[in-house]
Amino acid sequence: MQNLHTHSTFDHGIDTPEEMIVKAMEKGFDSIGFSGHAYQFYRDTFTMSAAGTEAYKKEILRLKAKYADKIKVYLGLEFDLYSDTPVTGYDYMLGSCHYLKMGEDYVCVDQDESHYRQAIDTYFGGDGMKLVKEYYRQITLLPKRAPIDVLSHFDLITKNIDRASFFDYESKEYLDAATEALEALRKDVSLFEVNTGGIVRGYRKTPYPLLSVIKVMKRLGYGAIITSDCHDAAFLDAYFDDAKELLEEAGFREKNILTDNGWQAIAL
Repeated sequence: MQNLHTHSTFDHGIDTPEEMIVKAMEKGFDSIGFSGHAYQFYRDTFTMSAAGTEAYKKEILRLKAKYADKIKVYLGLEFDLYSDTPVTGYDYMLGSCHYLKMGEDYVCVDQDESHYRQAIDTYFGGDGMKLVKEYYRQITLLPKRAPIDVLSHFDLITKNIDRASFFDYESKEYLDAATEALEALRKDVSLFEVNTGGIVRGYRKTPYPLLSVIKVMKRLGYGAIITSDCHDAAFLDAYFDDAKELLEEAGFREKNILTDNGWQAIAL
């Protein structure tokens, strides 16, 4: 078992990396990867600072060596679209889009329903579908910014799907926008994650992405990984069975894991 979307006290997780590793071993994990939030100059919370990033890298490498005979430890980064940080020296890179750049403003799309409505009203004239199209347009820029291995919570804008309706999540217009982005990204990125973090934190009843989007990913030839977007060691493997069932319903029979020899497909 493996989780590659893991946060720690270096960004906004509640456990140290070593505590995460110990819990992963207790749960029978074969490997764990850390994905600290890359520095973003426009966001002063939750991300690593420039100095903190170097300390993070040093600590994960120390723990990788310390636990080498017990569990594989990988050094990753969750790179956000407008992150401003070097991207060398990592074993893998998750690609996310938590903010849209609207003129000189950086607008968060990872918010609760009241803040979401405010953002839509302020920047998109109250039209949620305009936000959808702008989000999927901007997310295609990720590979120009960093060498992305995995698309992270690709449809993050569906965060509030079980709380409020800001646009028609299952409409052709919505799916066309997501599909166009996936077609553009496919030449540079081959993997996506099924992310259970929204369930753990009480926002959603199902993992990211939506089943309709996963079916498009299957058709386009993407491979999948399963992650918990973990901020609390107790939930390292939370709802992995739900993620597996979602992939199977979309037609997947394999998932991918990171190994010392690169990405490897294994049976679900």
